[in-house]
Amino acid sequence: MPRAPAKSSAARSSAKSPPRPDPRALLSDLLSWYDRRRRDLPWRAAPGERADPYAVWLSEIMLQQTTVEAVKPYFHAFLVRWPSVEALAAAPLEEVMKAWAGLGYYARARNLHACAQQVAFERGGVFPREEEDLLSLPGVGPYTAAAVAAIAFDAPCVAVDGNVERVVARLFAIDRPIREAKRELRETAQTLLPASRSGDFTQALMDLGATVCTPRGPRCDLCPFASACEAARRGETERFPVKAQKLEKPLRRGAAFVLTCGGAALLRTRPPRGLLGGMSEFPSTPFRVDFDPSRAHAHAPAAARWRALPGEVEHVFTHFSLRLTIFAATLPAPPPHIENGRWTPLARLTEEGLPTLMRKVALRAGLIVE
Repeated sequence: MPRAPAKSSAARSSAKSPPRPDPRALLSDLLSWYDRRRRDLPWRAAPGERADPYAVWLSEIMLQQTTVEAVKPYFHAFLVRWPSVEALAAAPLEEVMKAWAGLGYYARARNLHACAQQVAFERGGVFPREEEDLLSLPGVGPYTAAAVAAIAFDAPCVAVDGNVERVVARLFAIDRPIREAKRELRETAQTLLPASRSGDFTQALMDLGATVCTPRGPRCDLCPFASACEAARRGETERFPVKAQKLEKPLRRGAAFVLTCGGAALLRTRPPRGLLGGMSEFPSTPFRVDFDPSRAHAHAPAAARWRALPGEVEHVFTHFSLRLTIFAATLPAPPPHIENGRWTPLARLTEEGLPTLMRKVALRAGLIVE
């Protein structure tokens, strides 16, 4: 009796490995996982409760390029001080900036205040429900608009943050760096959207990326999408998302001047636009790649016996790294007038809401202690 022809290796492999399921078939598994494993976050509504649009919007603005743990105390402090969008809108901008100090990216605080005023004074304190309308508000971009619409109003959209990008890139093995594939990742995430529970779905993807599908050492054994994940099937979860070539940040230099007199330090307010806009600072030079320390004293706020403190203060901004030389001096009596300067008692220096860079300067000068 003739033998049956041998199966090819491809056929044998196909027989052993079931076909990879469509991730859309596992959405109920994802939502069930979220119901069991959701993170307890102060801005997140309890199961079965409607999210507060003000809390969602405030948290999402704060979370831009900032970690959850860094945001928690700021979020709590803001809600205690300004429990509604109307209260925040009525607050002086300088008080909002001080409360924001240390959270970084200070244009967010200015836009936060402007947005609160528009919602409170022009929209009767009611946030728009649709993505397109949310995008018209100051400081609200595509991600924040989608997050507020989905989480607060269950609108049919997906907010795609870094965690969601990582999940989608691995799930579909998208073989391009995230910077180049953002549109594809956003559109692909939208195709996964279930017929209901848009807000829970968005937060489920965020939590999955934050706790299971982590940048290194993802826990695929805990992932509800594991059987549908192309990167996992290939054994290449560490390769995705594809990493772009890291660009070295340019180094800028500058100087800051710490002037004290009679138990007070000289501070000034930076211009409202630009780097650290509207924040308090010790008078400083421009921050430049070609900074010449020998000419720094031309920017000193007053004539004094300036001495350079040992070492430099280092700080990293989004687009450049900075090294500051610190000059210090003490005057027996305050000069009659220093343009745009004010004397702040050292005992109240921490109340000024110094940005992180200037707090480092105060620490180096010994004006405050941690």
